[in-house]
Amino acid sequence: MLKKLAFFILLTMVFNCKNENVSKENLTHNSSKEDYTQYVNPFIGTSKMGHVFPGATAPFGMVQLSPQTNFEVMHKEDGSYNSETYEYCAGYQYRDSTIIGFAHTNFSGTGHSDLGDFLVMPTTGDLVLDPLETYDGDKGFYSTFSHDNEEASAGYYKVDLDTYNIKAELTASERVGFHQYTFPKSDNAHVILDMVYNVYHHDNKNVWTFIRVENDTLVTGYRQTKGWARTKKVFFAMQFSKPFKSYGHKKYDEIKYDGFYKRFKQDENFPEMAGKDIRAYFNFDTKEDEKINIKFALSPVSTAGAMKNLKAEIPHWDFNKIKEETKEKWNKELSKIEAETLTEDDKITFYTAMYHTNLSPILYEDVDGQYRGLDQNIHQSDGFTNYTIFSLWDTYRALHPLFNITQPKRNNDMIKSMLAHHDESVHNMLPIWSHYANENWCMIGYHATSVIADAMAKNVGDFNYERALLASVNTANVSYFDGLGDYIDYKYVPDDLSHSSVSKTLEYAYNDWCIAQMAKQVGDASAEKEFMKRSEYYNNVYDPKIGYMRPKLSDGTFRKNFDPMDTHGQGFIEGNAWNYGLYVPQNIDKMVTMMGGKERFTQRLDSLFTMNIDEKYIAKHEDITRDGIIGNYVHGNEPGHHIPYLYNWTGHPEKTQSRVRMIMDTMYGSTVEGLCGNDDAGQMSAWYIFSSLGFYPVTPGSPDYALGSPLVKEAKIHLDNGKTLTIKANNQSKENVYVQSVSINGKKLENNLLSHQDIMKGGELIFEMSNQPKQ
Repeated sequence: MLKKLAFFILLTMVFNCKNENVSKENLTHNSSKEDYTQYVNPFIGTSKMGHVFPGATAPFGMVQLSPQTNFEVMHKEDGSYNSETYEYCAGYQYRDSTIIGFAHTNFSGTGHSDLGDFLVMPTTGDLVLDPLETYDGDKGFYSTFSHDNEEASAGYYKVDLDTYNIKAELTASERVGFHQYTFPKSDNAHVILDMVYNVYHHDNKNVWTFIRVENDTLVTGYRQTKGWARTKKVFFAMQFSKPFKSYGHKKYDEIKYDGFYKRFKQDENFPEMAGKDIRAYFNFDTKEDEKINIKFALSPVSTAGAMKNLKAEIPHWDFNKIKEETKEKWNKELSKIEAETLTEDDKITFYTAMYHTNLSPILYEDVDGQYRGLDQNIHQSDGFTNYTIFSLWDTYRALHPLFNITQPKRNNDMIKSMLAHHDESVHNMLPIWSHYANENWCMIGYHATSVIADAMAKNVGDFNYERALLASVNTANVSYFDGLGDYIDYKYVPDDLSHSSVSKTLEYAYNDWCIAQMAKQVGDASAEKEFMKRSEYYNNVYDPKIGYMRPKLSDGTFRKNFDPMDTHGQGFIEGNAWNYGLYVPQNIDKMVTMMGGKERFTQRLDSLFTMNIDEKYIAKHEDITRDGIIGNYVHGNEPGHHIPYLYNWTGHPEKTQSRVRMIMDTMYGSTVEGLCGNDDAGQMSAWYIFSSLGFYPVTPGSPDYALGSPLVKEAKIHLDNGKTLTIKANNQSKENVYVQSVSINGKKLENNLLSHQDIMKGGELIFEMSNQPKQ
């Protein structure tokens, strides 16, 4: 009786929740008649380096429901790092032929990983609860599959689980995963809920697991893990379309104390399951081709929140209805840029890149606006939608600038989410690399300042500028953060006091320039002066004797035994002095002059693209592989993404044009190997979109973009203000990579720059193309 009453209360709460985040806008039909989802191939980048997942999700959805193809543990038996886990950052590898289940949370294209929460696997026959191999050495519950019977599109995934003759189909709303399994006739069918599985699993990854069987169709619970996110809690509500006939679970951890629960037989048909590592199962009888559907809702707050999300977003059992609604949501986002390309492959590459840029950051609040904050308390969003997954060392470069054109409202909410993060932070810091109410401190710099400054420079959003400046200044003065105190004291990061000293100095200096731009807009002359001065600290790690940025010691001398080619231990992170040393986006003219002037700098860029880098110089980096290298230029990693555009500052824009087109042709494609490196939460794809359109944000925080060479024949950008910018590349072809002239609304552009203001006015941006450089 009490259980039924509790369930009734949960259902009643659903109808009282606010549902602001399932906006009417998301459900409106796309104005375009064309179905752009047909050009999305979610398998692009699912090979070794792309690290994306092919599963089902809504745009920016909390649920990212995808197949998992292996169970690599993070550490070997001797405690050393297992490098093979790197290939499973997104849980899926295209070369695999087995599936162990479908997990509800996944990262897209990150170089480190976490998540993989709540693995669901349908099976038939004898019950097996180990994924790969049982204790006795028998086969686990995995199934073989063939790519011939696998299908993925925007918001939908399907595969035949050959071992069990089960067809698995997946779709999702923003907060609810929707499974549809078509079973054979069986009196021994099962659905396994694996609460042990994690991406980047290690022995202590699970902290605690709790499951309640509310009735014969509803299961709730949560899991807490300790991984990249140190304290991550995710709650769920799992509802079956058909009652299960029995259920149970197995614990995989040693139970030293269980109180008076020992009086119960807990492993079968006992409605509470708790422990560190648990796999639960639910048993069914099935008819031939009988469908069993599962709705699996997530919440960062509570199981009651998960129930609210479930009832608000999918109150019915019509799988195809949700599939079509999610497809329409994707088409709405994709059609914000209507592109006409030279080839069908280019169109697939373009719209898959658009798809990738709409996977994260993700919604991180319930339909009533409640979310778990960085302080682990429950907060209520007020005037914004809360987001998480901020891979900012990557995404500040192009993804967030792209959002200022295609997703200004969302980017505004993302900035407000960053400001909330600051307010909840015991360090009074903006996010560095954050996910699921945790700061994981990955990578360097404080690049939320770049995202904020770029939005301010382009007049995007209604966030409080003074509050944003204060949060940025606070972040830039946390002395114990990653060499920052030494940077302030020495005016560079000393190499003997901190690793990656040159990269940190360069990134901090750029971030400080961003803060100075904010201060200028706000009218804080003192802060502007202070941070403009700090923005010049890059000068202190440049060695004019050798012509490279170089590690400097705390005694003021440059470090000896320095190799500008080596990417390991030379003061740079994931790069070397040749490529990462060209990072002064806030003052490119000064950098060019400092490094010998325009012609010498041009020669340096030419050498960068044509020289050979020996394998020994990249052998110690997972993120730098031959797949993403052109000469010594590394497109597969983010620090060099601006470099092809630097020719614009040397008087040779034609070299930018040819390099950019060459990179698009060779580093991207429409196959599973179509990404030359980690997509890094959308940054790699954002570079492609910008470059395909003919311009790129070399200096986020500035209102200008650098011109390149468009790959599209024509593109229409439907702006949030109701206007449309039409980009035309006249005389476009694979050979015609050179730009003879550029005009916007009849005005000729002379300085290889395009302003954001001109974009937002709409109209026509026209490139005249040729197979010869402009004379």
